[in-house]
Amino acid sequence: MAALWTLPVLLSASLLGFLVLASLVEHPQPHNQPPLLGSNGSDGSPSISLPRALRVFSMDYQHVQAPFEIVLWIMLASLAKLGFHWSGRVPAVVPESCVLIMVGLLVGGVIYGVRHSAPATLSADAFFLFLLPPIVLDAGYFLPGRLFFENLGTILWYAVLGTLWNVMGIGLSLYGVCLLAQSSLGDVSLLHCLLFSSLIAAVDPVAVLSVFQEMQVNEQLHILVFGESLLNDAVTVVLYKLFESFLRLPSVSGLDMLLGGCKVVVVGLGGLCIGLFFGLLAALTSRFTFKAQVIAPLFVFLYSYLSYLTSEMLHLSGIMAIVTCAVSMKQYVEANVSERSNTSIQYFLKMWSSVSETLIFIFLGVSTIQDVHMWSWPFVSATLLLCLIWRGTGVLLLTAMVNKLRRNAVTFRDQFIIAYGGLRGAICFSLVFLIDDFPKKRLFITTTIVVILFTVCVQGMTIKPLVELLDVKRKKRALPTVSEEIHSRLIDHLLAGMEDVIGYWGQHYWKDKFEHFNKKYLRRFLIREAHQAHSSILRVYQELERREQRADQEAPTSVDPRSHSRPLLPEEMASIRCILSRNLQNFNNKLTPAYSRHTLHQDASMDTAGKPLHRNQRYSCNTITHFPQFQREDEELRESHRPRCGLSRSHTVCSTSPSSALLDPSAPAALAQASSADQRTAGEDQVTPNHQIPEERAPKKQVSFVLENEKQK
Repeated sequence: MAALWTLPVLLSASLLGFLVLASLVEHPQPHNQPPLLGSNGSDGSPSISLPRALRVFSMDYQHVQAPFEIVLWIMLASLAKLGFHWSGRVPAVVPESCVLIMVGLLVGGVIYGVRHSAPATLSADAFFLFLLPPIVLDAGYFLPGRLFFENLGTILWYAVLGTLWNVMGIGLSLYGVCLLAQSSLGDVSLLHCLLFSSLIAAVDPVAVLSVFQEMQVNEQLHILVFGESLLNDAVTVVLYKLFESFLRLPSVSGLDMLLGGCKVVVVGLGGLCIGLFFGLLAALTSRFTFKAQVIAPLFVFLYSYLSYLTSEMLHLSGIMAIVTCAVSMKQYVEANVSERSNTSIQYFLKMWSSVSETLIFIFLGVSTIQDVHMWSWPFVSATLLLCLIWRGTGVLLLTAMVNKLRRNAVTFRDQFIIAYGGLRGAICFSLVFLIDDFPKKRLFITTTIVVILFTVCVQGMTIKPLVELLDVKRKKRALPTVSEEIHSRLIDHLLAGMEDVIGYWGQHYWKDKFEHFNKKYLRRFLIREAHQAHSSILRVYQELERREQRADQEAPTSVDPRSHSRPLLPEEMASIRCILSRNLQNFNNKLTPAYSRHTLHQDASMDTAGKPLHRNQRYSCNTITHFPQFQREDEELRESHRPRCGLSRSHTVCSTSPSSALLDPSAPAALAQASSADQRTAGEDQVTPNHQIPEERAPKKQVSFVLENEKQK
C-alpha cells in the first residue's frame, strides 16, 4: 500500500520541480522567430539578421508558457488529490481541503525559497469567472429538490437574516475594538469594519461541501448547511459591493441607505429571473437535440455559464443566476436527452467541479506565502472570536424562532453542527484582495488568511469527531424504493387536499399547484411527446432507475466470487426494461383514472345520484334472487348494527352469502335452481340466432347491495 501512494508523491515532486524551473526561466528572445527587419548595420544601412545554420533542436517556452503552466498546476492538484485518497488513514482524520491547503503552502514555500519573491496569487477575476461557476453549477444541478424546497423557508431565514446578523454584529464589534486600540487601529473607520465583516461572514460552499460529504450526515442537516452556505454567498457579495459603494461616496445619507436596501433586492431578484430565463431556454433547446445527441450536454454548460456571465455583466447575483438555471432546467433536460448524455453531464460536472475545488484550495495555500502581511493581535484575535460567537448566537436565536413554524424541529445537536460548520474559504479570500488600497488592507488580508486556516483546518478536523460524539443522525444509505416513493407522493397529495379543504396555503398546496401547472403547460412545451411518460408510476420507476444507475457508477464495483451466474447482456437488460415499462403502462391503463383535485372523473355510480334513496332499498346486478333464509340473516345483521347507528349519511352494505350457503344444506339446491332459472331467462331474452347459450353455464355470483339510511328519526 505504501508503494502505491508514493507514486503520486514522486510525480508531484517532479511537477513541483518543473514549476520552480518555469518560474526561474527568463524569457529571452526565441531563436526561431522571423528575422528582425529594420535593424541598422555598421554602415547605417538596414540589414537582416539571418541564422548562421539550421538548428535541429530548439525550444520556445514563451510560446506555450500560459497553457503549459496551467496544465502543470492542474496535474499537481490532481496528483495531490490522488495521493490523499491513497494515503491510508489520513482521509479519516484530516479533511481533504486541509491537506490541499498544506500542499499549497509547501509549494508556495518552495517557490519563495528558490526565487526569494512571493509566488503568483489567485486573482479575483480568475476565481469568480473560471473556478467558482463549475462548483456552484454542480451543486445546483444535483441539488435535492424536494429537501431544498421543503426547507426553503428555514434556509432563507439562515441565509438572509443570519448573514445580516453576522455582518452587523461582527462589524460593530470590530469597530468597538478599533476604538479601544486607538494607537494601532485608529485609522479603521466604521464602513471599513462593515466591509470587512461582509466578506468574513461568507460561509464558503466549497469548504462546507468537502467536509460534509465525507461525514455523511442526515439529509435535513446537510441541506440546511449547504443551502445556507450557497445562498449566503449571494447575500455577502451583494453586501460587500454595497459597502464598497458607500466607501466611495463622500457621505452616506438616509436616502443612500434606502437605495442600498432596494439594490440588494434588485440584485437578488434580477439574478433569479436571469437564471430562470436561461434555464427554460436550455430546456427548450434540449427538446430539439434528439437528432444530434452528441452536443446535447454542451447546452447545459453553455446556458448555465451564460446566465452567470450575464448576471455579472449587469451587476446582479451570478451565484443566484447559475443555481436557478441549474435547478429549473434539470428535470426537462433529463427527460429530453438520452441516458448516455445524462451520464456525460453528470461525470463532466463532477470532474469540472472537483478540479476547480482542488485548484482553489492549493492556490489558497500558495497565496498565503506573501510579503504583504501585517499582524495585530487585538484585531486578529477579536475577529476569530467574534466569528464564532455571533454565528453561534445567530443560529440559536433564529432556530428558536423558526422551530415554532416547523413540523420537524431542528434539534440542539443539529444547531451546534450548523453553527460549528460555518467554514470560510476562497470567497472571502478573493474578496479581500478587491478592497481599495488603504493603510490597513494588509491587516485585513492577514486576518482573512488566519480565519480561513483556522476554520478549514481546526474546525474541519474536529467536526467529524464532534458528530460522532453527539451521535448526530447519519444519512440513510439505501435508495428509496418504488413503494416508498409512491406512498410519499400519496401523503403529499393528501396533505395538499387537507390544506385546500381548510383554506391553508401551505407548501403542499403551492407544490400541488405547481405540479398541475407543470404537467399542463411546461412539460408539454419543453419535453418531446415521445419522452413524456403518461403514467406517474412509470415516471417514478424511471427516476429511481436513474438514481440507482448513478449510485452504482459512483460506488466501487464488488464482485462476489461465490456467484457463477452469467451477467445479463445489454440487449437483455433493454428487453427487461421494455417489458417492465410496457406492463406498468398497461396496468395503469386498465385501472380507473386516479383521483385528482384538478380533473374529477365521472363514475358510473353518478347516474343514480339524483334518485331518492329509501330505507332498505335493494339493487340487483344482472339477475339476483333473494332467498328467505338469506333475507332473515340480512335482517338479523341489520338489527345487530342498528344500535351503533349515529351518522346521518347513507351506509352501503354488500351482502354475500357463501358462508350461509355452506351452513344451510338446502342452499346448494336453491342456488342450482336459481342458476337454471337465470339461464332460461337469459335464453328467452337473447333474440340473436348466431349466439347460443351453452347448457352448462357457470352460475352467476349472487350479490345483494343494501342501501340503508342510518339516520335516527
